[in-house]
Amino acid sequence: MMKVRQIYPDNRVVLREVGLRDGLQLTKGFPDTAQKLAWLRAEQAAGVQHFELGSFLSQKHFPQFADLRDLIAAVAPVPGCHSSALTLNERGVADALHTDVDEIVFVMSATESHSQANTRRSRAEAVQMLTRINAQRRECEDPPVLMAGIAMAFGCSLEGQVDPDAVLRLAEDCARAGADVIALADTVGFGGPRQVAALADAINAALGADMPVAMHFHDTRGLALANCAAALDHGIRVLDGSLAGLGGCPFAPGATGNAVFEDMAFLCDSMGFDTGIDVAALKPARAILESALPHEELHGALARAGLPKVSEPA
Repeated sequence: MMKVRQIYPDNRVVLREVGLRDGLQLTKGFPDTAQKLAWLRAEQAAGVQHFELGSFLSQKHFPQFADLRDLIAAVAPVPGCHSSALTLNERGVADALHTDVDEIVFVMSATESHSQANTRRSRAEAVQMLTRINAQRRECEDPPVLMAGIAMAFGCSLEGQVDPDAVLRLAEDCARAGADVIALADTVGFGGPRQVAALADAINAALGADMPVAMHFHDTRGLALANCAAALDHGIRVLDGSLAGLGGCPFAPGATGNAVFEDMAFLCDSMGFDTGIDVAALKPARAILESALPHEELHGALARAGLPKVSEPA
């Protein structure tokens, strides 16, 4: 647990850049490796330290992640930088364990319908797989951190409303199965600030102070930043975002993607939370993305309006 709390301290906010994974899942094109590395280095220079770099999936079906190992190798020697990648099963974990990735992410669903439709396994079977994955990674001398992500935690594309008690029970099952970090995802943008506040309070009480909890919001209905603010106000200290709000969800047609990373960093500054990120210095990273994905719609209020201008005293 000490290692996890060094990565996710409870006395500061950690912003995870998920654009290189979640952001590139549905884009029409994707940056080449050199452009991805430039994107990474620009954000590292701005103080970003946590990067979800891709998924251990078939390169044939997901060519946007074919260079995942190159990205992990590029992050590994950078002091303070932390890499993570999505793994869907034991085979993906086995691939991950042959790299220097710092964290593996395993995602399950909050509802039975979505779990069966998305992975053809029940929630109970997903927890059993998480238990096996935990044993698998602990065979390593220096095992990576294990994050359990719970999709559809605030609402489901198939079932609609989701029982928060069911989410809490699943989170507790994940903790018992060996997860170091729990992440709750508003996968289709159903959640609002009151719901986020209530679930944040409940999960922190259920899991205790030693378990870091992350939240992942999509801006489907324009509430991502409001939800981030509610999460911060109620003790959540790890948030996901994507540069320029890149991304989307196959279960929410028309969704505008993830919380905008640079807007989220500005929100944290405005609320008095230290992230270690220079918001103004994120602009060069966005310029790289604009060049790499000229036909992709990018989002962000900060990109439109800029940072507030402070008048010089007379």
